[in-house]
Amino acid sequence: MYELLDTINSPADLKALRPEQLPLLCSEIRSYMIECCAVNPGHLASSLGAVELIVGFHYVFDSPEDKIVFDVGHQAYAHKIITGRREAFKANRTKDGLSGFPSRAESPYDCFGAGHSSTSVSAALGLAEAAKLQDQRHKVVALIGDGALTGGLAFEGLNNAGAGRSDLLVILNDNNQSIDDNIGGLHNYLLRVTTSGSYNRIKNKVWHRLGDNRFRTGVQLWIRSLKSWFVKKSGGDLFEALGFRYFGPIDGNNISTVVSTLRKLKDMEGPRVLHCCTVKGKGYDPAEADPVTWHAPGKFDPASGERKGSGRSAARYQDVFGAVLCELAGTDRRVVGITPAMSSGCGMNAFAAKYPERFYDVGIEEEHAATFSAGLAAGGMRPFCNIYSSFSQRAYDQIIHDIALQHLPVVLCFDRAGLVGEDGATHQGAFDIAAYRSIPGTVISVPRDELELRQLMYTGLQQPDGPFIIRYPRGNGEGVQWEHVPFRELPVGKAEQLLEGSDIAVAGAGPALNRALEAAAAFDGKVGVFNFRFVKPLDTEMLDAIAARYHCIVTLEDGAVAGGLFGAVSEYIASHHPGVPVQAVGIGDSFVCQATQSEQRKAWNLDKEGLEKIFRKCLEI
Repeated sequence: MYELLDTINSPADLKALRPEQLPLLCSEIRSYMIECCAVNPGHLASSLGAVELIVGFHYVFDSPEDKIVFDVGHQAYAHKIITGRREAFKANRTKDGLSGFPSRAESPYDCFGAGHSSTSVSAALGLAEAAKLQDQRHKVVALIGDGALTGGLAFEGLNNAGAGRSDLLVILNDNNQSIDDNIGGLHNYLLRVTTSGSYNRIKNKVWHRLGDNRFRTGVQLWIRSLKSWFVKKSGGDLFEALGFRYFGPIDGNNISTVVSTLRKLKDMEGPRVLHCCTVKGKGYDPAEADPVTWHAPGKFDPASGERKGSGRSAARYQDVFGAVLCELAGTDRRVVGITPAMSSGCGMNAFAAKYPERFYDVGIEEEHAATFSAGLAAGGMRPFCNIYSSFSQRAYDQIIHDIALQHLPVVLCFDRAGLVGEDGATHQGAFDIAAYRSIPGTVISVPRDELELRQLMYTGLQQPDGPFIIRYPRGNGEGVQWEHVPFRELPVGKAEQLLEGSDIAVAGAGPALNRALEAAAAFDGKVGVFNFRFVKPLDTEMLDAIAARYHCIVTLEDGAVAGGLFGAVSEYIASHHPGVPVQAVGIGDSFVCQATQSEQRKAWNLDKEGLEKIFRKCLEI
């Protein structure tokens, strides 16, 4: 039971609290988050650090009329809990439960969906301009973290908002620097003065009386230069240069300071930035001590902070990638590793430790990562650029224009390809094959286990030109032996037969092939299984042989069937072997919501039982 939190079912209930009650409410929200995330994992540390910023917004502003736009959205748990979803939060990120991110379909308080980085300023600017065009008076706030501020889209939005003098408040949640030096008497004084209603009324009167003349311009320039000297002490000159009024920094984990500052800024107009320094993982010692691990810690004991393992012994694909990359770098000094802020998630930590001079974490900048990799390749290096599949969508133009068009040898490793589980629709790696299959000179490969990932990485290193894509799933592998196995170059564009059959041919790619082998065992030699580990170039000779022998072809892929392997196979069969039916198994024409990976695979027949059902249906034709 929570003394205050149990009474909060909407922001209106929050507003009924006295200011001195807010620290206790923030503490209870943190305890509730920890309690829920311990048994139902989620993004914990980011949300713990942003509690006061979210409570402050809902205490001062009038939502849902006033809008708050979250960047990425993994810091929005307090927002969900406050806005009538406290009980539902217990099922956060589960099948038919709440999304782990803001979702317009979920609540009127979620004015804009999120999941990927650096979108908040642009979206909030659009909402602010829409309000102005319709003579609406509500306010719009963008909450962006310092990590998301590395993304180019954030600066595009800031540039547009500042140039257009739009009525927009941007809250910068800075959790990556010490606040002791910045929050001192001088900065506190400047904050009080620049947010003071009296100060701003007097300032406006002075400018009005001076009129629009050279003397006024000279005074303004002198004041701006003086202010710029102070602002530079906290980095605010960047925002001032973009046309924003800069305020702060303030202690973003002090609810009294947050509320008093937001009250002063609420009725100001024009583009303005409030710089808030917070502690990621605030209020939970293990998360404060190791915010990277506790960003998404999985299940844990809330009392001791002990994290609970998955219980599987097979290596994770990301760890296989990291280990193999270290091996390749040891044999070839040209190998370099690039990641857009996902070094731990993609398994590149070991490489960063062993070869720091050849490791580049470029921040949340997928477009830059791709073009930077192209430049490295043009300069004679052999870059391995690791980007999550769904994040690679941002770099589509760069992959075409800067890598493929120039025939540059970049190995693009798409982690989290296919069904990713609880992260939901924004993170499913469903579209990469369909997106990149039409790009000339591009190789697209899909390993079915850890060993094949190892050999494909080696094969990619041997290719003389063009992008070489390797897509592999989130989570553990099949448990096959892959360490210390000699490297072997796989013939590009060639498939292999895994199991001979008489009636149905499974043309598949990726780990789902292992489930096909398991399912085929129940059909007495009627099902043949073929590993099309290269979706592009496609092994058409193998397809000719399959079409000549089998009555039906089943394509199998952990990705969108529209334009994916199914698209490639069915296009060729329709042109060269009309009359041979092709049945698709994969992700259909819909966005995949949050659930466990096993639940999602079951929904799309990508498990053993689902494939048995498909095979029976094909044999009845």
